[in-house]
Amino acid sequence: VGPRRAADLLNAGLITIGDLLYRFPTRYEDRGQFQTVLELREGESAAIAGTILHSHIRRTRRPQFKIFELLVEDSTGAVRATWFNQAFLSEILKPRQRVILFGKVETRSNGGGLQFVNPHYELLNSEIDESVAAQETIHAGRIVPVYERSGKITTKMYRRFVYEALGRLPETLEDSLPPELQHRLQMPAVRQALEQVHFPEKGTSIELLNRFRTPAQQRIIFEECFCFQLGLLTNRMELNLDRKEGAMQVNDRIRQSALKVLPFRLTSGQKHALQEIAHDLQRLQAMNRLLQGDVGSGKTIVALLSAVIAIENGFQVAFMAPTELLAVQHAKNISRLLANSRFTTGLLTGSMQAKNRKRIVAQISKKEIDLVVGTQALLESPIKFQRLGLVVIDEQHRFGVAQRAKLREKGLNPHVLVMTATPIPRTLALTAYGDLDVSVIKDLPPGRKPVKTVVKPSSKHDEIYRFVGKELAAGRQAYVVYPLVEESSKMDLKAATEMANHLATKVFSKYRVTLIHGRLNQAVKDEAMNTFVRGECDVLVSTTVIEVGVDVPNATIMVIEHAERFGLAQLHQLRGRVGRGEEQAYCILLYRSPLGEVAAERLRCLTETADGFELAERDLKLRGPGDFFGTRQSGVPNLRVADLIRDYEIMEQARIESTAWFRTVNLDHILVKNIQKAWPERFGLVKIG
Repeated sequence: VGPRRAADLLNAGLITIGDLLYRFPTRYEDRGQFQTVLELREGESAAIAGTILHSHIRRTRRPQFKIFELLVEDSTGAVRATWFNQAFLSEILKPRQRVILFGKVETRSNGGGLQFVNPHYELLNSEIDESVAAQETIHAGRIVPVYERSGKITTKMYRRFVYEALGRLPETLEDSLPPELQHRLQMPAVRQALEQVHFPEKGTSIELLNRFRTPAQQRIIFEECFCFQLGLLTNRMELNLDRKEGAMQVNDRIRQSALKVLPFRLTSGQKHALQEIAHDLQRLQAMNRLLQGDVGSGKTIVALLSAVIAIENGFQVAFMAPTELLAVQHAKNISRLLANSRFTTGLLTGSMQAKNRKRIVAQISKKEIDLVVGTQALLESPIKFQRLGLVVIDEQHRFGVAQRAKLREKGLNPHVLVMTATPIPRTLALTAYGDLDVSVIKDLPPGRKPVKTVVKPSSKHDEIYRFVGKELAAGRQAYVVYPLVEESSKMDLKAATEMANHLATKVFSKYRVTLIHGRLNQAVKDEAMNTFVRGECDVLVSTTVIEVGVDVPNATIMVIEHAERFGLAQLHQLRGRVGRGEEQAYCILLYRSPLGEVAAERLRCLTETADGFELAERDLKLRGPGDFFGTRQSGVPNLRVADLIRDYEIMEQARIESTAWFRTVNLDHILVKNIQKAWPERFGLVKIG
């Protein structure tokens, strides 16, 4: 290609031949079964081959809008083809030329028979016969791959580039799969598979092709999944270095120490998770574990009991939270739970006064603090731990992988426990967290009642406000959440600022109403939040900044305005802010009509289940893996051909096969070395825990 087209390819993320060939078609069309003009039927897609009788450009009332029409004849009759605003085709499609057309057949608006509208076309040599058209063309007359347009690279251009690239490949390509595995699974060679993926043979099932389940497609998908899982295995092996400080012990003395801290009986899920963590802490290899549990499932107490084990073994613990508000709340709760123990705690945040900060940093370095809670301030270079044995990271998807690595480097290969209240579907756990051991807490602490969730149109405001008023009169507190802060010219959404004033002066004038949103500075935001936590505010009007972390047992009402604008995971997180006490809690989802199909499905899901793991699976299907965490840094792999939802079973098979094969080789194996070299760039992930 020339320099201009090369620039277009670069902008589309296509740099190498591999980039080109490993981007699958989005779908396939069978343009190889020719019909005659006589056989055409309205509403069906069809391919015909014939001769152009005549063509012309028809002008319309809109000066810049033109219609190109031509008439194509075969031995049974003639049919019209129409292209809107593509007058340039008059220089390409001319009378007496042989052409193949493929597209949907429609009835002409004036009742003058059938026509093709914006069909795909392929010019043929005048001598060519319809019977050999499938072998002579790539855009029609065969099963044709359809690619997603990338910038200026159209599907037709992409098809031609792929065809030319395949023609220039050597007969044999280096294979990323071990030969014995390829033979046992009866998979085609990589070159053959690539040819069949892009230009399937005549007779290949269109249904299987569009489900991406032909042998060739599955072979290429499996190859990518295998390489990804093999990369995770080598990554984990590098992380599983022996700890210089040796293994921890869990004996009767330590168990008694943990029991003194425990404020209530653990649920069976909490017990199981703690047992798995305790087992890891007693190994020589550093733990690398994800603790996931729904909102309110009690992950923090499990993390604290794990910290007690580390402290009793003479180690320090770092507990990292994504926001100052959450760090302060964790520090307060942990200090209360450890008040009667001999353990010392500290808090380190970015907004601390220099004097206090210097004192805490000095105490950490002298090991005068056993457990320090902090924000990203814990990552800064002057902070040195004397004997860091355990790192706990809360709401881990809020931190980039590089940040987690930086904190880990401050200890002698410490154990790492990452926690999230965003339930991770098994589909993603195999990939985004494939190098982590996973513990799951599914049950809720005793005494908690499920939050009652209802969906109402925004026309029911008065009814909802009366209900909220009754809860406030009973001494409860309420959240009212809005998607935006200010009025938007593009979206007719109520502004949180205006509505906070309306609620304070007109609706809940007898109660204390506070506004909090993301554009306030941190100090103002924290103080507003703290007034609600302390019970000095009855109604908190907010944007989604309250989504993570706050724990107010007295809050029993969550009203979410324009709920159709929020994602399913986000709505579930917001709902989790209430129902943290013994009183019945309610989540009211208000929507504005008309309600789209996907938005309606999201809201229906919320009313059907409170199981975060089930909602996570549904959310993944509704939104796709790329949107589940929101950012590339979150750890979702950059897979080229595999789809985390569609190809879940193939990913599972690849994990099993790669684990078995990896046991039979060492790190010097050429395939392992190739994976180690290419893995970070290939999958967009950094090789850390």
